[in-house]
Amino acid sequence: MICHFLGFGQRNRGSVFPDRTMKFARIVFGVAAVYGFLVLAPLYFLIDRLGRDVPPAVTHPEFYYGFTGLALVAQVLFILIAGNPVRYRPIMLVAMLEKVAYTLPVVLLYSAGQVPRQTLLPSLVDPILGLLFLVAYLRTPAVKLVPIPTRD
Repeated sequence: MICHFLGFGQRNRGSVFPDRTMKFARIVFGVAAVYGFLVLAPLYFLIDRLGRDVPPAVTHPEFYYGFTGLALVAQVLFILIAGNPVRYRPIMLVAMLEKVAYTLPVVLLYSAGQVPRQTLLPSLVDPILGLLFLVAYLRTPAVKLVPIPTRD
C-alpha cells in the first residue's frame, strides 16, 4: 500500500515529468519517513530507561512527549512529500530545516560537554538525510503556478 502511495511500480500517465525525475525524491523521503518512525515511535515507551541510561531522569515529560510527537509529525510530512515531490517541492526546504533543528543543538551541547557521545552519534544521521533532501530538492523540477482567472 505504501509502495502504491509513493508511486513505485506505476507510470505517471499524462505527467509532464518522467518517473526518474521524481524517483530519487520519492525514495529519499520514503526511506527517511520509515527510518524516522522506526527510531522515534519507541521513544514513547523508553522515558524511564532514558532516565537510567542518561541521568538525570526526565523531569518534564510534556516536553519529552511533545518532542517525540512533533518529530513523528515530521515523518508524516516526509510521506506526503514522497507521494508527490513536484507538488510539495517547496516543503522540502522545511524538511531540510527539520533535520538541522535537532542535530545543531546536540553538536553544540556535545562540544560544550553537556551531552554524551551516545546522544551525539545518532543525531548525525539527520544531516546526512538533510543533504539527501537538498539533492532531492535540486533534482525535483519546480512548477510555475499559474493563477486561475476569476470573473470580476
